[in-house]
Amino acid sequence: MSGLKNKLVKVAEEIDFSGVAYVEEDQESFFFQNGYANKQDKLAFDKHTRFGIASGAKIFTAVAIAKLVEQGRLDFQSKLTDCLSIAFPHFHQDVTIHNLLTHTSGIPDYFDEEEMDDFEELWQTLPMYRVRSGADFLPLFQDKKMMFPPGERFHYNNAAFIVLGLVVEELAGEPFAAFVQKHMFDPAEMTEAGYFAFDKLPGNTAIGYIKDEDEYRSNIYALPVRGGADGGVYVSASDMARFWDALTQHKLLNAELTEELLKPHVKVDEETSYGYGIWIKKDAGKIKKYYVVGFDPGVSFHAAYYPESKRKVVVPSNHGAGPYYMVQAIEE
Repeated sequence: MSGLKNKLVKVAEEIDFSGVAYVEEDQESFFFQNGYANKQDKLAFDKHTRFGIASGAKIFTAVAIAKLVEQGRLDFQSKLTDCLSIAFPHFHQDVTIHNLLTHTSGIPDYFDEEEMDDFEELWQTLPMYRVRSGADFLPLFQDKKMMFPPGERFHYNNAAFIVLGLVVEELAGEPFAAFVQKHMFDPAEMTEAGYFAFDKLPGNTAIGYIKDEDEYRSNIYALPVRGGADGGVYVSASDMARFWDALTQHKLLNAELTEELLKPHVKVDEETSYGYGIWIKKDAGKIKKYYVVGFDPGVSFHAAYYPESKRKVVVPSNHGAGPYYMVQAIEE
């Protein structure tokens, strides 16, 4: 990893990267940081700095559902109508948990990433300071019509994971964040991770920044007060490395369910498939990389596990873009 730092310094300068890059392989680790967790006070990052990871958190929701399967409370082929008592008047009766986990449900989304590009537009009808739980998102999609019949195709869907979080709460009988803490963060020893509220952020947490022309502003008015099942958890780079270890060493789920989670369930394009809450990159029919990504205003994230080398790469940022290019440089 000796030449890696110089390469990352160059890339970081070119793209105005703000965040960290953390690599673990063969008992060795590499840490790189650039920019500030707090621009006003010029506070640097370390490998324990917490970052919001946006949709990178969908893997935790998928593991939570798999844990309920392990506990015998539901099945991946269970119908949503059998798992959740909340009424969705226009949802197809055949929508399954599998459909929701693989973005093939066809249910309406509250933020369709293929149609919308400004996340802040959402809060014109529903103030972001009122959104603190999965149920708070319901007015944005509960009464909308289906986009297509379940199973017809892959269409990335944030609302599907909100619904999965509500399933976890109903079947487990406890708040979603508490279930994830108990069954994921604690067993994986992810000591810095949590679903923290914007108005109660713990120390050593990176502030997210949005660039307006030549100035940066905080993302505090751009996101829900508290993240949930579709995204918005906070983790440190070292936390995420511990998550990959715990998942692949079957500390979170048994071997059979871990395999089911990491199986390519839906083909997205020639190289890319989707498992349960996780992206999968193939080359010549062989799985080269499991990864999760996230993008929100003032947030971007890329974390990957390479099964052949067991290398773990975690790149969180408190800018809206950048990790892709940092990961690309690490892979090269």
